Amino acid sequence: MRIRPATPAELPALQDIERAAGAPFRDLGMPEIADDEPPALDVLEHYRRAGRCWVASGPQDRPVAYLLAEPVDGALHIEQVSVHPRAARRGVGRALMAHAADRAREEGLTSLTLTTFTDVPWNAPYYERLGFRPLPEADLTPGLRAIRATEAELGLDRWPRVCMRKPL
Repeated sequence: MRIRPATPAELPALQDIERAAGAPFRDLGMPEIADDEPPALDVLEHYRRAGRCWVASGPQDRPVAYLLAEPVDGALHIEQVSVHPRAARRGVGRALMAHAADRAREEGLTSLTLTTFTDVPWNAPYYERLGFRPLPEADLTPGLRAIRATEAELGLDRWPRVCMRKPL
């Protein structure tokens, strides 16, 4: 497995990874999440051009997972990390997160942040094992508050969510 920047030609494959990674949410009674459309190609291209769209590539150097991130209030915010189910439980997500942490350190950012579902086993419990801790509402930065407000507008608060941080 290799972590590297995504290429323009790979962006549709990232959408396919997102759809496949979302399917297990159906089994948790979250069909809206399973059916949610992946990021649009122009959104993926925005992250790619900014140098914040990384893939984990497998055999024949084809992407099996990807991560999108952006700086938010002195931290690198993980906007999305998705692993194709065929590549799950092999450390691929962990490797992408470690890569993001390395890039954040290089940029002088102090932590990683993300928002996630609290009751989904491969969400908040997984990130806690990676060293992330829940942030109390009072400790959210303005940028994180804006992200949470957008998520609420999109209906993601139908299920319990949390903002998490991992110091670097």
